[in-house]
Amino acid sequence: MKTSPALVAQHAFTIETPGRRLIEITGHVRRHARESGMNAGVAHVFAHHTSCSLLVTENADPDVLADLERYFSRLVPDGDPLYAHDAEGPDDMPAHVRAALTAASVTLPLAGGDLALGTWQGVYLWEHRRRPHRRRITVTLVGC
Repeated sequence: MKTSPALVAQHAFTIETPGRRLIEITGHVRRHARESGMNAGVAHVFAHHTSCSLLVTENADPDVLADLERYFSRLVPDGDPLYAHDAEGPDDMPAHVRAALTAASVTLPLAGGDLALGTWQGVYLWEHRRRPHRRRITVTLVGC
């Protein structure tokens, strides 16, 4: 089997969040994957923050996003007296817990020059703070 030399490309972008919610970023990641010229490999997507996270979930039915938020609101409530860290308000420590329970990065396959996602899958930034934030995301592509 003939192999091609590996290529590496890296791109960063920012997302202005409106506050707590899931924001689809598939288009941003897909654009960087397609522009890389790589046919096969992986895309590693990383959020440079401790109070938001990244995940792959369904992008067809918005009820999925609403249900995830409702579930996490029950699991990790704002203002719980258990938390000592509240320097930035009652959603400060819950945002960190939510981020710790999810992930700061996702790794996705590249195939045929594009993201190899399932039919109903999308890549999401999950803002865990209630007020708007500016979030920096880095996409690192390794492939050939």
